[in-house]
Amino acid sequence: MKHILQQITALSDVPDPAVLKRLINELRVSDKEPSLANEKIEALIDILRHNPEYASGLASFVLKLIIDYRQIALYTDTGIMSDQGFFNSLRRLVGHRFLPLLPQQDSVVELASFLFDKRSDEGWLANIESEKWDELVEILKVTDEQLNLVATAKNNILNAIIILSYRISGIGLHPDLMDSYPQMLNYSAAFVAQNQEAVLFVNQYRQAHELDALTDTTPENEIDPAPLLVMLEQCEDIVATVRKRIYKTGISIRLTNMMLRLDQSLQRMRILTELVTDDNKKRDHAIIELVEILITTVNRRYSIGYLIDNNTKLLSRKVTENASRVGEHYISTDKYGYQNMFKKASIGGFIIAFMATIKIMTYQLALAPIGRAFVNSMIYGLGFVFIHVIRGTVATKQPAMTAAAIASTISAEGSSRKSRQLTKLSELVVDILRTQFIAIMGNVMLAIPVALIISFVWLQYTGTPMIDTDKADYLLHDLDPFRSLALPHAAIAGVYLFLAGLIAGYYDNLAVYNDVGARIQRHKLLKHIMPQSWLHRLGGFVEANLGAIMGNFLFGVFLGSTATIGYIFGLPIDIRHIAFASANLAHGLFNMSAGDISWNIILISALGVALIGIVNLLVSFSLALFVALRSKEVRFQEWGRLTKLVIGHIISHPADFFWPRDNPMKYARIDSHGHMIFDDTTAQRGGKPPQSNYVVRRLSDVRILPESKKPSQKGRETNTNIYYDNQPEGNHHQPHAPSKEVIDLDDGLIDDELNSVPYDNDIQYNNAKRRLRNKQYKEEQSNNGTEQDSTESADNESDGNKSNLPKPKKPPQLPD
Repeated sequence: MKHILQQITALSDVPDPAVLKRLINELRVSDKEPSLANEKIEALIDILRHNPEYASGLASFVLKLIIDYRQIALYTDTGIMSDQGFFNSLRRLVGHRFLPLLPQQDSVVELASFLFDKRSDEGWLANIESEKWDELVEILKVTDEQLNLVATAKNNILNAIIILSYRISGIGLHPDLMDSYPQMLNYSAAFVAQNQEAVLFVNQYRQAHELDALTDTTPENEIDPAPLLVMLEQCEDIVATVRKRIYKTGISIRLTNMMLRLDQSLQRMRILTELVTDDNKKRDHAIIELVEILITTVNRRYSIGYLIDNNTKLLSRKVTENASRVGEHYISTDKYGYQNMFKKASIGGFIIAFMATIKIMTYQLALAPIGRAFVNSMIYGLGFVFIHVIRGTVATKQPAMTAAAIASTISAEGSSRKSRQLTKLSELVVDILRTQFIAIMGNVMLAIPVALIISFVWLQYTGTPMIDTDKADYLLHDLDPFRSLALPHAAIAGVYLFLAGLIAGYYDNLAVYNDVGARIQRHKLLKHIMPQSWLHRLGGFVEANLGAIMGNFLFGVFLGSTATIGYIFGLPIDIRHIAFASANLAHGLFNMSAGDISWNIILISALGVALIGIVNLLVSFSLALFVALRSKEVRFQEWGRLTKLVIGHIISHPADFFWPRDNPMKYARIDSHGHMIFDDTTAQRGGKPPQSNYVVRRLSDVRILPESKKPSQKGRETNTNIYYDNQPEGNHHQPHAPSKEVIDLDDGLIDDELNSVPYDNDIQYNNAKRRLRNKQYKEEQSNNGTEQDSTESADNESDGNKSNLPKPKKPPQLPD
């Protein structure tokens, strides 16, 4: 390793990527040796600490090598979700398998792809302790002779800040976002003001550090990024407020993508601002975070699996962010909610006994396979809808509400906070499983006796059994967990239960996002045939229950058509649901011949019903939990910890899974009935009061005066504040004092028009661009026959023969 560092130091003026790749190969370890990765980094740090010339040479080598490549895309695009559609991206990656895409040889991403070309790189780098990264970055310092390289890198970072700022403004003011949340217009000033603060910060930073001269001079007073960071924080709070109102406004996949890109862009802009700050600790952390993002991206940019993974994560975020507003709720924390769930499940069990009976009787009809599928689907689907309408419930169903409730207990912030919340999440899992247990008991305890009564009444009134002994044997055989496919079929039903929850969430979102209730009330035909009060109630009912109705109906269609699909394609697939299995158990035992009944058959069939219920519950709940954790990006490794916490609870307090606790658990956003608690207001970060300068600025008040752009004079503090039109007289040249309170935005924004200096001269263009612009202006004036002024002539004379933009220097050629 020391020999490689000697080579790097010797080649620091003409860096070769192959030499740096040798150093990375030396540091690389397998995923199975996480401790060895830290040992090798520690050895590198020791060599650099005892040989400062190696540290300086490595820093110079890396800096010069990176500057030879295009960096803007690294800062503005790498690690930020693309606005391309899923199918366009998929078509592009599939085409790459047959005809590879051409690499952009002058991009830093291609350089990183050459250096970190192993799939295991992401893993072993993630195993390196953060303290080791901090030490390594702290050692790699550049000398004063290399400040021109630092200035070049900073210019690229500042340019990226401007690009991201405009993108944030564009997304924040997008019509789709405005349509979904009309009050957004009141807050649009924040997205504009952050752009103005970004331009102001970049210009002042460039002037104070003399970056245009490529010197990176350290000013007496550093440019304070606080106003820009405050505006970024306000933009983040606006996004959080919009997310909290999704249950009222609904959301689309496109809007979910936009808000995710807005979140990522705001975070990236904050990282880039910290890269140029004078706080060494924040700067070092920003460098490490960017390196991790870069390596992750280069390993996954051509991966179809990662594309599907990312987009399914987007879908799961959409599902969990939009909870069912009314729907069916399956979480209870106290005895009242527990008893209420039992009553609702009992209603469902009563109806299911009749549904199972009707389904058994339809087998006496001679129907084609498609006809059989249609009849069974209608029995299931319309029956489930009827159960919902009369306020009953079906056991083991996992609606979108459950996923949203789980997600609400998980923080979207740091992974350490997520880990601390796993204990709370495990308690929520206990409450959900207990609620599912009482729902199953309510279904079963009514379905079995009601089915027995139906068979008994049929026999008494007709004099013949409802079904023959062969059919009774068939019903009991389907419940045998050992000699039939009852448990795999129960797993299929569990998947359908999970999908029914997603469908319910989708249609609830659709009803809200498209204002279905209000549109029904404006329907011309319905207005003509129905009284206004009835029409108003119909619109409200459809909007509030569309998700639950469609979820139940399509769940029934899934159950009713699976067996027919299996028959058509020759596949051994069917469904088993515990509520129907319990009704079938009663019909089978009652109509079975007395000589064939034995305790062995009764026990095996009862065991089959219990195992079907367990499989239904575990499969549907596991999928709902997976979607919820995925939407919050909880690492897969944490599933093991969550499982241990739940198993530990089973061992220590098994009764909690069957009976409510004496002291119910309380959750921040879930009440005792399982209803989500929605909050329209933006919570303060960490429970702390807002900063003294925390203020949403009025768009009509903001303007940038020339004084605000002048470089700070000697003995005068550097001013990074935006000047306001409504300052007291005689104080126009003083900084605007930070506000002590949060200012509410008004609706109109109709005061004075925004009066800002054109940005044409704000951004510091290089001299070549200015000369090109002057030359174009001269040609236009000469074509019009006008005379050029003396200033332009002087500028043009200094241009020489040509003023073409210089061609960029080609970076070192990477091996294929």
